[in-house]
Amino acid sequence: MNYWIWFPGDFEIYHIMKQNFSREERGFDWPAYWYTSNWNHNVSFNRTYQLTEKTNFIVSAKGKGHVAIKTTGTDGAELVEKYPFEKDITCGPGKVKVEVIVCHLEGLPSIFVSGDTIYSDGTWAASNYIEHNQLVGLSTLFTKSEQDPMNFPYSHEIREPSKIEKINDGLLLDFDYDITAKTEITYLESFESITLCYGESRTEALDVNDCYLKQEIKTPHDTGLEQIAENTFVTRLRAFRYIYIPNVKSNSFTIKANRQYINFGKVSRFKSSDKQLNQIWKIADRTFRTCSDIFFLDGVKRDKWVWSGDAYQSYFINQYSFLNKEIVERTILGLRGSDPFQQHLNTIIDYSLYWLISIEEYYKTFGDLKFVEKIYSKVDSLLKYCNMQTDEQGFIYGKKGDWVYIDWAEFDITGPLCAEQMLLARAYQSVINIRKALKKSTNDLEEKLEKLISNIHAYYWDDEKGGFIDSYVSGRRNVTKHANIFAILFDFVDEEKIAAIKNNVLLNPVIKEIHTPYFKFWELEVMAKIGEYSYVMDQIKSYWGGMLDEGATTFWEYYDPNEKGIEKYSMYGDKYGKSLCHAWGASPIYLLGRYLIGLQSTAPGYETFEVALQVQLFDELSCTLPVGEGEVAIVLQKGQLKVLADVSGGILRLANRTIPLLKGKELTINI
Repeated sequence: MNYWIWFPGDFEIYHIMKQNFSREERGFDWPAYWYTSNWNHNVSFNRTYQLTEKTNFIVSAKGKGHVAIKTTGTDGAELVEKYPFEKDITCGPGKVKVEVIVCHLEGLPSIFVSGDTIYSDGTWAASNYIEHNQLVGLSTLFTKSEQDPMNFPYSHEIREPSKIEKINDGLLLDFDYDITAKTEITYLESFESITLCYGESRTEALDVNDCYLKQEIKTPHDTGLEQIAENTFVTRLRAFRYIYIPNVKSNSFTIKANRQYINFGKVSRFKSSDKQLNQIWKIADRTFRTCSDIFFLDGVKRDKWVWSGDAYQSYFINQYSFLNKEIVERTILGLRGSDPFQQHLNTIIDYSLYWLISIEEYYKTFGDLKFVEKIYSKVDSLLKYCNMQTDEQGFIYGKKGDWVYIDWAEFDITGPLCAEQMLLARAYQSVINIRKALKKSTNDLEEKLEKLISNIHAYYWDDEKGGFIDSYVSGRRNVTKHANIFAILFDFVDEEKIAAIKNNVLLNPVIKEIHTPYFKFWELEVMAKIGEYSYVMDQIKSYWGGMLDEGATTFWEYYDPNEKGIEKYSMYGDKYGKSLCHAWGASPIYLLGRYLIGLQSTAPGYETFEVALQVQLFDELSCTLPVGEGEVAIVLQKGQLKVLADVSGGILRLANRTIPLLKGKELTINI
C-alpha cells in the first residue's frame, strides 16, 4: 500500500505544535508556555530497487525539491538523472536508487510515490543530514496522493441546537453537551452584527461580560470569520455546549455547529441493572472521545494543550474504550519531540517520568517492540536528563523553571518531594523492563533503583504517622495521600506497610481528600488493588454520580461537592476556568474495565489475558471490551455468567477457579 511518508517523528511534532498554539482566551491567543521542538525542514528520502525491467512512477511532495535517480547498469556504469515533482519517471532495468530531496520552510516535508513497483511505504529511509538511514514515519490515515499530511482527515457533523430559549432579548442555544465545532452563521436577509457568547455551562454562556470565549461579529470581514457561501460565515474552532446571542434584533439568521471529531471506530459497550452506573459509563465515554483528537488532550475548552500526565491516564482509558494504537503513538512522539532533550515535558518533572513509564505501558498494551526500539534513543536521553537532577541519595529535585506538580493539592515541597521519588523509581523499573525486552544491559539502572527505593523508605517513611511524609527536609512531617498511593500502586511496600497506609492515610478522615478526578484515578486503583472493590464502586457512584447530580453531561477537571452555585465553575482564579470536559474525568471506564470487570493483558499485546469479574458487585451486566485485535463479551444474568472471546489466549478467573477461554466458544458458568 502507498503512504505519505516523512522523517520519523516530524508529523507528530508539526501537529502537536499546531495543537499547542491553538489556545484562545477572552479575545487573545495563548500559545503553550514551554519549549517546543521543531520538525525538520530539509529531508532526503531514499530507497534502492533491483529492477529486471523498466517501470514508471510519480513523486508528489509537500515542499520544494527534486527526484534524483541513480542507475547502475549490468556493466557497472552509473547514470544520475534529476526530475521535478509530478513528472512521470521511467527507470530500470538494473540497480536503481531513488532519492527525493524536499524542503519546506513553513510545513512538513513529505512525499507520496505512486507506481506499480516503486512506491512509498515503510521500507523507505530518511535523513535530516545528521541522522541517516532512519525508517520513515507514516500513518494509515494518509494513503492517497490527493491528501495533505498537514491537514488531518477529521470527520464532520452538522449539529443544530436541540433547544433555543429567548432570554433577556437574546437567544440561548443548547447543543446538549460539549462539542468541538466551528459556528456556522447563515444570514437569511441582510447582514446583522451579533455577539456569540460561548459556555460549557448555561451560567457561563449567559455571562456576557465574563464568559471565557466570546466573538463580536461587526462586519462580514471581521478577523477570525471565514465566508464559505454567499450568506454563510464560520468562526474558528471552539469547544462549547451553549451559545448565547444577546440583544438579537431580528430573526434574520440561523446558527449551526460544524462539529469536528475523529471516529475511532471500535466501541466498548456497557450496560448493567444500575441505571446510574450506566449513565456514568456513557458520560465517561463521551468525555474521553471528545478529548481524543490527533492527540489525547486534557480538556477541550480552555487550554487544549497536550499534557503528558493527562495523556498517561488516557493511555489506560483507551485500553477499555476504543483501543486505538495510532493516537497513543502520535501522543508519545509529539510530547517527546526531538533530541537534544532540553526541558521537562510541559515543564513538569513528573510529566517527564510519566512519559518514560508510558513506553512500557505501550509495549504491554500493543506488544509492538519495533516502535519501542525506534523510540529507545529518546527514552535513554530523557532518562539521562532526569538523572542529572538527582542528589547523593538518588532523589530527583526541581531546578529553576521546573514545575513540581503531582496534583492540585497542598504539598510540603521543601526539598525533594516524596511522590516524585516514587515516580522516578517506577520510571527506572519501566526502563529496566524495556531494556530487557530489547536485550540491553540493565545493571546500572538496577543499582540506581535499589538505592533509591532504600532511601525512600529511610528518609520518608514515618512510623508514628504510619505512612510516607512529603518532605524530610522541613521537619513538618506533612502527610498527603499521593506518595502513599504510589507506594502501593508501584509495589514498593510490604503487606504490613500497606495495612498501615490504608488505615492511617487512605481511610483517615484527617488526611485531606482528593478532589481531582486525576488523582482519584490512582486512589481508587490502589483501593481496588488491595481488594476494596465495594469501596471503589461506591466512590465511582458518589463522586462521578455527584457530578451527574450537578447536571454534568461530560465529566469535569475538578469536583468538590461542597462547591455550589457559580463557585463550582471556577478554577485558576477564573470564574469559568474549570474544564467541564476533561479527559481524566473519564477514569470510571478504566476502573470498571480493569478491576470490577477484571479484564487485563497478561502478556504484551494481549497475547494472553484474563477476565476476573467481581460478580458480587453486579446484579446484571452486559458488556463488550476490546482485547488486542478482537473483543470479549461478558453477560451476567439470572445467576449465570457467559464469556465469549473472539481471540485466543484468555482465561476466566473466579475466586480460586481458573478456566480457559477458547476462541469463539462461549463459556457458561452458574454463579
